Amino acid sequence: MFNFEYYAPTRVIFGRDAEQRTGALLRELGVSRVLIHYGRGSAVKSGLLDRVSASLDGAGIAHTSLGGVVPNPRVSKVREGAQLARQFGAELILAVGGGSVIDSSKAIGYAVAEPEHDVWEIYDRKRAPKACLPVACVLTIAAAGSEMSNSSVITNEDTGEKRGYRSDLCRPKLAIMNPELTATLPPYQTAAGCTDILMHTLERYFTQGGNMELTDQIAGGLMRTVMKNALILRDDPANYDARAEVMWASSLSHNDLTGLGANGMDFASHGLEHELGGMFDVTHGAGLSAVWPSWARYVYRDCLPRFVKFARDVMGVEPGASDEETALQGIAALEDFFRSIHMPVTLRELGVEPTEEQILAMAASFAGSAGGKKGTAKELYEADMAAIYRMAL
Repeated sequence: MFNFEYYAPTRVIFGRDAEQRTGALLRELGVSRVLIHYGRGSAVKSGLLDRVSASLDGAGIAHTSLGGVVPNPRVSKVREGAQLARQFGAELILAVGGGSVIDSSKAIGYAVAEPEHDVWEIYDRKRAPKACLPVACVLTIAAAGSEMSNSSVITNEDTGEKRGYRSDLCRPKLAIMNPELTATLPPYQTAAGCTDILMHTLERYFTQGGNMELTDQIAGGLMRTVMKNALILRDDPANYDARAEVMWASSLSHNDLTGLGANGMDFASHGLEHELGGMFDVTHGAGLSAVWPSWARYVYRDCLPRFVKFARDVMGVEPGASDEETALQGIAALEDFFRSIHMPVTLRELGVEPTEEQILAMAASFAGSAGGKKGTAKELYEADMAAIYRMAL
C-alpha cells in the first residue's frame, strides 16, 4: 500500500425531489447571485430549469442563465459563460445537467476567477489555475462523475484538441442528485454513462502495485453493481432503484475512492478516447468501450496479476489453464458485457474509421499532451498509442 491523501468535500443531497431544495441549499452557502448553466434544451423541456429557477426565486437568489452546452463541451461556450458571469456579478456557477455541463461550469469558474488569462491555457498546461469561482450542480446524467471530482475536460473546437485538467479548486461545493431526473435519457446515453462509470474505476484498478484489499473490494463491488443495474436499465429504463444505484456509483467512481493506496492511475484509455472525441466528436462512453478491449489486449502481459484478479473477482471467470488465458477471458467477458448494452467494442462499430494519417496525428497529440508517455498498467509511448488505435479498428 502506498501513502495517499483523500479529499472529497462535496456535499451531496440525494433522492426524490432533491432539486426542490436548490435555492435553500445555495442560500446556506451565502450565495445571492447565480449563473445557471445548462445543455441543449432537455432541462427546459422537462420543466427542470423552471423548478430550479423557482427554487432560487423562493430563496431570494438572483439568477441569469446560459444554455447550449454540447457533449465534448467547447471552450468558446466557456468564454461566453465567463463573460456573462462577470457582467452579472455571479458568485457561483450552477450546472443543471450532466458531465459536459458540469465540466463547462468548472471551466467558467476558472475563467471568471482569473479574467486576465485565457482559460484554455489551463487545459493546454501552459499555467496552473490559482482560483475558481464556486460550482454547484443539479445532476441529470449518471456518467462522468464530475459532480464530485476535481477534473474537467474541455474541447478547443478551433484546434480539435480535447484536454482534461485536475485541480481541487474546481470540486463542486454541492451536488444535488435525484435519480428520477435520469429516467428520460435515451437507452444509448444511459449505456454510455454506465460505461464511463466503469471506466473511471478500471483506470484506477489496473496498476502495478500498492493495492489495498479494501479499495479493491470497493472497486470490484462498484463495477459489479453498475453492470448488474445497466442490464436492468436496458430492459426497464424507468426502474428507480437501478437509476439510484448507477447515479451513486457515478459519483464514487470518480471521487478517487476506488484508487486509494495504489501507485497512481492509468487513464490511457481516456487519453486515447479524448483524441477520438476531439477529432470525431464521438460520445465519450462509447468511445471508451471502443478502445478499451484493444488497450487491454495490448497491455495485459505487463500487468498480468491485476488482469487475472479482475477476471476472477469482478467478471466471475473460472481460472483457465494459465494466468494468461484467465486474463484474456476476463477481457472478453467485459467486451461481451459492452455488447450486451449495445456499446461498440471497435472503432468501426463506433462509426469512425481513422486513416493512418489520422491515427498518427491522434497518437502524436496524445503523447504530446501527456508529456511523452501515459499509463500505469504499461507505460505507453507514441508508437504504442498508434498501435492500439490500429488494433481497435
